[in-house]
Amino acid sequence: MIYPSIDKLIQHVDSKYTLVIVAAKRARQIKNNLLEKEKKEHKTYKEVTMALEEIAQGDVFYERKKKTMGS
Repeated sequence: MIYPSIDKLIQHVDSKYTLVIVAAKRARQIKNNLLEKEKKEHKTYKEVTMALEEIAQGDVFYERKKKTMGS
């Protein structure tokens, strides 16, 4: 079973596609910024799982950019 569940995660974003993008970007931030000591303080050491847990808790926010034609 996947934790956190997709149903819980989708409540914090507008689509599954947005969820993938937000989780991937946050996982990269975690990978680049967290020290090994801080990773050990979390339940898991995997960056993607940490990102999904943050999204489920409502700690990660995103802003959709305005769609423009031709640019």
